[in-house]
Amino acid sequence: MAYQPSPSRLEAFSDGVIAVIITIMVLEFKVPKTDGFAGLLSLAPTLAVYALSFAFTGIYWVNHHHLIDRLKQVDHLILWANLGFLFCLSLLPFFTGYMVEKHLDSFSVAVYAASSCVTGMSFSLLQKASIRRLRHTAETDPEEIAMQAAEVRKGKISLVVYMLAMGLAYVRPVLGLSGAALVTVLWIVPTLGLERHDRVEPN
Repeated sequence: MAYQPSPSRLEAFSDGVIAVIITIMVLEFKVPKTDGFAGLLSLAPTLAVYALSFAFTGIYWVNHHHLIDRLKQVDHLILWANLGFLFCLSLLPFFTGYMVEKHLDSFSVAVYAASSCVTGMSFSLLQKASIRRLRHTAETDPEEIAMQAAEVRKGKISLVVYMLAMGLAYVRPVLGLSGAALVTVLWIVPTLGLERHDRVEPN
């Protein structure tokens, strides 16, 4: 019998990588040179960007959990797609720090949005690989199919918003960041839907 990797092992590895990503972002904070409240106030832009990147990472972690949790087995296509997603996500601390270092100028915000777009594409590939596995290994009920379709739609909308955010960054950087923030809100919706689904009690 061919070796079938365990979904729990894949999820544990991914959890560890995502935890490191969040930790690296925290290490980007530098103690302000100015004393008192004024010094803390100078960190406001950094805190805002960190909060956005933390939400970005956290929502991917939650949706990654719901995606992998539905799998009984994973194949090598899923393993490689997962590694691709984690690689793209692992670049987030660098682009977060770069944006802060460049004082949220148009180019740095556009690059941040582009990085987010690439990460979204990589997660879409992981979704497709997982959905392919689900449909090949078990009968998929109508509710599951509807859930999969909703996730794919959200992914496509997210990519469009990220692309718009790249352009908007050159109109005004805050508009580009707002676009990235909109995507994080967008992904909370299917997450809440999955949680409601999990709480349904069997008859």
